[in-house]
Amino acid sequence: MTSPNSEVSSKKLVAGICGILLGSFGVHKFILGYTTEGIILLAVTLVTCGIGGFFTGILGLVEGIIYLTKTDAEFESLYISGKKAWF
Repeated sequence: MTSPNSEVSSKKLVAGICGILLGSFGVHKFILGYTTEGIILLAVTLVTCGIGGFFTGILGLVEGIIYLTKTDAEFESLYISGKKAWF
């Protein structure tokens, strides 16, 4: 059985990497349980035929970097417990 801290750490790592690599599709939002926000990012990318993907990709890149630079405790309090959906 894994400890809660390692679950937060692995979720932070996966969400951060997906935010950087797949941010325009909102994958990092789905990983954190923010379904509405993930659908918004995905819809903007698809509805604009990928043109909006540039902007949502930048957003994902920034969020991914922010996720990875937070400590596990900060990440948990802001994004898991606090349910902070954007930045």
